[in-house]
Formats: sequence, structure tokens, C-alpha cells
Amino acid sequence: MKKTSFVALLFCLIFNACSTKKQHSKYNTSVPKEDLYLGQKPPGLTPEPFAPGLVTTNNWEVNGTFTPNRKEFYFIRDQGANADMEFVVYEYKNKSWQERVISKRVGQPFISPDGKTMHLGRRYKERTITGDWSEIKKMDTVFQEIQIMRLTASSKGTYVFDEVGMPDGDGVIRYSQLIDGKREEPRPFGTAINTGKMNAHPFIAPDESYLIWDGERESGYGDSDIYISFKQQNGSWGEAINMGEKINTKAWEAAATVTPDGKYLFFNRNMGSDNYENVDIFWVDAQVIENLRLKQ
Repeated sequence: MKKTSFVALLFCLIFNACSTKKQHSKYNTSVPKEDLYLGQKPPGLTPEPFAPGLVTTNNWEVNGTFTPNRKEFYFIRDQGANADMEFVVYEYKNKSWQERVISKRVGQPFISPDGKTMHLGRRYKERTITGDWSEIKKMDTVFQEIQIMRLTASSKGTYVFDEVGMPDGDGVIRYSQLIDGKREEPRPFGTAINTGKMNAHPFIAPDESYLIWDGERESGYGDSDIYISFKQQNGSWGEAINMGEKINTKAWEAAATVTPDGKYLFFNRNMGSDNYENVDIFWVDAQVIENLRLKQ
């Protein structure tokens, strides 16, 4: 390899290794460092349950997501057969984290990169001038016709979302770009993404450099695994990469998301039986993403 080519490659690798955290670095927070992430000790490259006793319990907790300033953490929980699923938030107020039940489950929450919209599948809330959230609103008709479970958005306004599997939907992941201020019709990703028995719960990076989702494939570890695809220089999506045996097990892993500062990957794992009575929220250092990027 010529020296100039090697230097160019080395620069690219170094740049990419920092890209996940750089793309989120503009977000500041007034939460003291020791109180960030509900005061939990950050994980390394091996996933750990998030906030045991506060968030993670012996019951069912899924879809954890932070606001860009990291002062609010939303998730869904189910506390047993005789209780309704709850939509819960931990808010940093008066120098402490305070729990509040918002309502019954209303959808899988995702906060837009600018912090102004809370997406809830086919519905959403908007941040008001008082700092509160608006009442739930419905998306346009074209999105109402799709059985969306989870919708995420990039900084450019691109929507990426799934559809429930058969018989109600097709289990395909789609996207809709915002072009010159107009929302385009949803279209499916290609076979690099939509392959296998089921594909769901996508997360699009704020800069659209990668896409994470879960699916069932013959090459997987067992039940649903978490995959990642990196956008190529020509704008296409690279082949799906299984995120490996530390992230994926024989159990169900799903609904991954990256924190707004780009530092941690959150996801769900079934810790119970096939009845999914105990699903927990895990987190891991987002360096796992950059390690996979370097291998592609």
C-alpha cells in the first residue's frame, strides 16, 4: 500500500473511532457528572442492567430513552399480571432524580435529536414553550395506515420506523425523508436491512451514519438479535452486522438506542421465560459500535 493511501486510511479510522461521540457532543446538561444516568456507574464493553432497583427489576421494563439534555429518562414498565403497563419518567429536579408515572402505556417513546418531539409510534407529543409536553397528536394519514411500533428520527428529519409482523403487518423497516420541507412517502429499506423472519425497533443515528435494529435470522444466536448497518460512501447501506455475543444471546434482544451524547448503547433483553415476564433494560459503552465500524 502506498504511504499516502495508508495515511488516508489511518486518518479515516481515527476519525470514525470518535464519530459516534462527536456527533452528539453539542448537547450540554446541567446535571452534575456524578448524577448523570440516574447516578449509575457507567458500564464498559460488557452490557449491564441499567439502574437495578430503580429501573431494572424482576418484572418488565423496555424502551429506555433520554432527552438530549439527559435530565429526563423515559421507559415503559409492567409490574405484573394484575397491573397496567405504565409510561414512566425519571426527572432530574432539585438536585435529585424523581420518578413519575405519566400514564398508561401510550407507545414506544423516542425523543428527537433536537428535543422538541416525543415520538410514540404513529403518534407524538411536542415540547411546549413552558417545557411541558403537549397532548398526544396523530401523524399524517400515510403513517396511520402502517402498524408502526417504533419510530426514530435523525437530525435531518428522516423518519425510520418498523411495522408489526404478520398477520397485521409485514415486519419491514421503512424510512421517510424530509426534502425541501416536504415529507416523502415511506419506502422500505433494501435487503441489507429487510432480510429474515422479522425486522423491528430501528434506531437511526443522528447523522444517519448507521442504523441499528433487531431481527430474526438463521445466522443469529437464537431469538431476535440486534444488528447494525453502516452507511457507505456511495450512500448505500452496508450488509447487516450482528452486534456479537456480548450484546446478543439465545434470548430476545431488541429495541436498541444510543444516548444523545453518543456514549452508551441501551437495549432490552429477555431474562425470563418464553412468556417474557422479566425483560430488562441493559446498557453498554458505545465503543462497541466503533469497534464494529472498523471491521466492516
